[in-house]
Amino acid sequence: MINEALKNPKSIVVIGGSNNVNSPGGKVLKNLIDGNFKGKLYVNNPKQNEVQGIKSYKNPNDLPNVDLAILAIPAKFCPLIVEILADKKTTRAFIILSAGFSEVSEEGKKLEDEVVKIVNSVNGVLIGPNCIGVLTPNYNGVFTEPIPKLNKNGCDFVSGSGATAVFIIEAGIPKGLSFANIYSVGNSAQMCVEDLVKDMDENFNENSSKIKLLYLESIKKPHMLLKHSRSLIKKGCKIAAIKAGSSDAGIRAASSHTGALASSDLAVDALFKKAGIVRCFGREELVDVASVFMQKKLNGRKIAIITHAGGPAVILTDALSKFNFEVPEIKNEYTQFLLEELFPGSSVANPIDFLATGTAKQLDTIINYVDNKFDEIDGMVVIFGSPGLTEIFDVYKVLDERMKKSNKAIFPVLPSLLQAKKEIDYFLSLSDSNVNFSDEYSLAKALAKVYNTNKPAEASEFCKADKKAIRFVIDNVENGYISPKNISILLDAVEIPRAKEGTANNKKEAIKLANEITYPLVMKVVGPVHKSDVGGVVLNVNSEKKMISEFERMMKIENTTSILFQAMMSGTELFVGAKYEENFGHLILCGMGGIFIEILKDVSAALAPLNKDESLNMIRALKSYKIIQGIRGQDGIDENKFSEILLKLSTLLNIAPEIKELDLNPLLGKKDKIIAVDARIRIEK
Repeated sequence: MINEALKNPKSIVVIGGSNNVNSPGGKVLKNLIDGNFKGKLYVNNPKQNEVQGIKSYKNPNDLPNVDLAILAIPAKFCPLIVEILADKKTTRAFIILSAGFSEVSEEGKKLEDEVVKIVNSVNGVLIGPNCIGVLTPNYNGVFTEPIPKLNKNGCDFVSGSGATAVFIIEAGIPKGLSFANIYSVGNSAQMCVEDLVKDMDENFNENSSKIKLLYLESIKKPHMLLKHSRSLIKKGCKIAAIKAGSSDAGIRAASSHTGALASSDLAVDALFKKAGIVRCFGREELVDVASVFMQKKLNGRKIAIITHAGGPAVILTDALSKFNFEVPEIKNEYTQFLLEELFPGSSVANPIDFLATGTAKQLDTIINYVDNKFDEIDGMVVIFGSPGLTEIFDVYKVLDERMKKSNKAIFPVLPSLLQAKKEIDYFLSLSDSNVNFSDEYSLAKALAKVYNTNKPAEASEFCKADKKAIRFVIDNVENGYISPKNISILLDAVEIPRAKEGTANNKKEAIKLANEITYPLVMKVVGPVHKSDVGGVVLNVNSEKKMISEFERMMKIENTTSILFQAMMSGTELFVGAKYEENFGHLILCGMGGIFIEILKDVSAALAPLNKDESLNMIRALKSYKIIQGIRGQDGIDENKFSEILLKLSTLLNIAPEIKELDLNPLLGKKDKIIAVDARIRIEK
């Protein structure tokens, strides 16, 4: 738990503080001094009596009691210093800037573990090691620059990488993005990003920032991140995150479609969706999304573009259309009145173009009309730059005033970063929430990311299930792929519809079974994993003679133990699967079957357990969703029945977490029913 000694220390000691402001120890001390830290400030430097005007203690044993220690000394000396401070100086918060720990060697890992053990023994808190530090309204505990002006309405930012944190701050400041608190957790030896999110949730109040930005290189505690992110968002917060390290450099060994398609990055994506976190993939994208967060909420897809420059308006119109927003024509009883307020040649059709000679007064009039007269519009983008002929302070003053009182969201695109730099700086200074989207395409992309991120998932929904039958199968099978008979029991236990079937391992059983199921039949080998690859699937077997011939051939295929018989059925092929992803839990996937999964890999994924909305969102997110709806006169597939199968599968996984991999592939779907035709389940206890 993050403690008060870290958040609001009354005293700080810099271990390794120096007069060299180009070193971490010297720079962090300078930043603390320049930031006017209100508490008592001490230095430990074995060679100096005074450092940067602050009294220096040569021996750490001579230090007075101190709340927070910031260490900028070689890694090998850290355990001893931490022990002295923790045991003798009542220090309960530590920030270790030093590198040379687990990130470099096994020996460094031992030093890191030793420090954590000492800090834990006194119920202290440790940030780092190998980090840039902590920046709060109370103290500048970082050794880097720039140091942004902090305000409570800015963003709380937690980063697993110090350098990335600096680069994101540098990207945000010129655009007007402000910050509330910044934490760099480095190696996360004790406190990781997830712990900071937990603390923000548990200590959230009316003065807390409502915007959280995260940079993660690993997710050590996915369930903690899910729980507290979801809770924060339900309290009114907005969260955006970058999860780096998403590529799979190696080849994932997979024995099923699900195994081939599922990945840890897909699990991250599913976790973010379940929590309501906006996922970003780069620093600029994170800053753009955070800047959207700073504005009023956009409550619809219909956008008005207000501009004095035609080209950027065209680019923005194309971009908004690409991301499924609308730039609708504005044509109502008020448009002519507005047109009369503008110079000849202006257009109010949308984009609303009031020409290069447009004035601040005209901009004020346009925004007023869009906000109060044009009900068909949900939000607006104002594009206004400068060719450098005149100053445009008055334009940006109007924009600021209208943004403060408008009922609809206004997003400013101020592209003249050089010609109107003074005016843009002036605009950004007028409000803590003022930002500048200098590129209209980036704005459209960020708007889409925010608008299309679903709210956090509500409580999971479980279906009727025969738990006793499920546990009997799971408890009595060995690890590995289980038999068709046991698969049938599991599917029946959660009432997933399946094709009538049975297995035979001799000719007499085969004849009897074929007559019970009735022709035409589908025959599949039991044993080989990839049946089609070994000639182990035969369709449309319509006579006993052909059945016997195929039976005898198939039984000779290597590793075959028996033959599965099913009634021949028709319908649109669907796919449902599940895979256990370490630490995250079960990942459920769905999609169309056939070419859509084999080649296009058109699948949706979500973390189990699911609720109805999540299951429907999975289906509707498919690129092939129009086929499910029905296209070109063909019947669609009942998406509610598809959703029910996903919920039933989620229920099965909840009762039987030992299922590590599962394929229902294909299911055959029609407008009134969906039936599982083939299934594979792998158990690992």
